[in-house]
Amino acid sequence: MPETKDLVILGSGPGGYVAAIKAGQLGLDVAVVERDPKFGGTCLHRGCIPTKALLHTAGLLDEIRHSKAFGVKVAGVELDLDKTRAYKKKVVDKNARGIEFLFKKNNVEGVHGTGRVASTGEVVVELADGGKRSILARNILIATGSVPREVSIAPTDGRRIVNSDHLLELPEMPEKMVVVGSGAVGSEFASIYRSFGSEVTLVEMLPRILPLEDEEISGELLKQFGKRGIECLTGTRLAGVDDSGDRLSVRLETAETEGAAPSEIAADMLLVAIGRAPVTGGLGLEALGVEMDRGYLKVDEWMRTSVENIYAIGDVVPTPWLAHVASAEGILAVEHMSGAAARPLDYDRVPSVTYCEPEVASVGLSEEQAKERGHEVAVGKFPFAASGKAAIEGKTAGFVKVVRETRYDELLGVHVIGPRATDLIAEACVALQLESTTEELFRTIHAHPTLSEALAEAAHAATGHAIHI
Repeated sequence: MPETKDLVILGSGPGGYVAAIKAGQLGLDVAVVERDPKFGGTCLHRGCIPTKALLHTAGLLDEIRHSKAFGVKVAGVELDLDKTRAYKKKVVDKNARGIEFLFKKNNVEGVHGTGRVASTGEVVVELADGGKRSILARNILIATGSVPREVSIAPTDGRRIVNSDHLLELPEMPEKMVVVGSGAVGSEFASIYRSFGSEVTLVEMLPRILPLEDEEISGELLKQFGKRGIECLTGTRLAGVDDSGDRLSVRLETAETEGAAPSEIAADMLLVAIGRAPVTGGLGLEALGVEMDRGYLKVDEWMRTSVENIYAIGDVVPTPWLAHVASAEGILAVEHMSGAAARPLDYDRVPSVTYCEPEVASVGLSEEQAKERGHEVAVGKFPFAASGKAAIEGKTAGFVKVVRETRYDELLGVHVIGPRATDLIAEACVALQLESTTEELFRTIHAHPTLSEALAEAAHAATGHAIHI
């Protein structure tokens, strides 16, 4: 006789495992089905955590190379790729064990296998050990995530034409790398491999790199990447790849050269980083009448699909491809299905973070978005070149930009490029969540000397009375 669970979750990434823990805390009997050998999903094993470990190594390399300026002499510095990979694996494994501990603590059952939704109330699992298990479920949560999107003219082979998954395990450093796509993944890997010593060209089809960020932020990153020796080709698309020789021949074209012979770049490796595709095929959802659009599951504000007791979160729904979004959606879905107090998410208040060098982070509306929505807009900027703490750390590139509306002084958005941007943005997230005014932000006393002072200074500037510039 099949057992019954209050909730069965397909996928144990940052959406699935967080939802499971919350469900356990709310007293639900929950099982998580994961097809990988370890829990944690793409974010832990092939995304957020391992890439940030590599970025930490890259940052240390850069810091040591410039340590003479701070009075620290180092005789030689080189990258040990084997130890770098071992360090990355150690971090990932520790976090995976942490998820297993949290499952036990919150009475969550982890099931290793591939799940399929057999009916609106049943999940069938092809177990990793070869068996089969049927679980009756009062609610089902789809959190199966995404995979790197492929491009037909440059299919990945895992050796010379790669995606982000492949790149985490490559045994050798490419002398010359071309990265196609300048979103967070492309920009981060371009930054990593430049610090590791590769020659890097970043190719973006749109007019600017990090195209989802504020236009001035994109412009500043373009300038700083240029100073680091990363060549950025915007308004340029991949036209094809010839992999028949010792090196790849990467063919590129622009709007001006379309129809002519593409330009060519010789490279040892091509990273395809053009986005991700949802993992929704083979789950049995179409047969149950779950509405989909281009592979994504349609959901309401409570993360319910068109089938009432089937919910979906994370990369399988058309919301930002961010781990913290998936986690927030998982908590929302579980609160709603359990009858607990729930509040729909405001996606305008989702922070975006990119861990390249310099770091980039933002929350709220960009200047362009604020104007498009009809706001009377004022902006203020404060450069890290005027920050005492940034000078101490030797990282003075970049700035903080505050976007406000002038009628009620509502804080609309904060955008940061520079040192510790991905941590500094947290203050702005709280400010937007509390519907802060810009004045409340700059009247909040910030400790000195800190990098966070730059947010208060930018808020001062947005109201027309900058202090330190």
